Amino acid sequence: MTGTAARYLYVTRHGEASPEETELTEAGRRQAALLGERLRGVPLAAVHHGPLARAAQTARLIGEQLDGVPVRPSAAAGDYIPYLPAREELPPETADTWLGFLDQFTDREREDGPRLAAEALAEFTGTVPGGEPRHELVVTHNFLTGWLVRAALDAPRWRWLGVNHANAALTVICYAPGRPPALLLFNDTGHLPADLRWTGFPRELHV
Repeated sequence: MTGTAARYLYVTRHGEASPEETELTEAGRRQAALLGERLRGVPLAAVHHGPLARAAQTARLIGEQLDGVPVRPSAAAGDYIPYLPAREELPPETADTWLGFLDQFTDREREDGPRLAAEALAEFTGTVPGGEPRHELVVTHNFLTGWLVRAALDAPRWRWLGVNHANAALTVICYAPGRPPALLLFNDTGHLPADLRWTGFPRELHV
């Protein structure tokens, strides 16, 4: 019987994007290249990315720093709402804020998200067949990063909300046989100079 081996899932948010979100800014391109340099020593089997331009461009720039690692699009790595909580699931003091935030998205976005989130968990998480560990990178967006971290920690489903991930920061989750998922690294920006960290976030969230 074939056993399973550990999966090391590397997750990053795309680099800083233009106001129209149609392409990366110069800062975003630098962020992506620096992350690629950091990952040169990792035996990545693939770089997966969402279909939107900012994720695809980030993945391409990362891939240019790697040696022969395939770069593959995946709808499951896209930008969507992974789970819509009911009011009673949310802390009373923040329920109005979160529900108001979610109301700004279209019905289509709200309906498609949970299906894509389930596909992301099936495609990117858990152990892998065979005896060799697998290392993979997913270039995605803030919401899916929060969803994957929430799932790894077995937190309530609504808790993807409020998990902020910096542009081109690095999170690593290990799925090992016989063990719960382990969050090895979260939101690490050590490869970025200070001026490229927390781009797009208010000052109070800069650390």
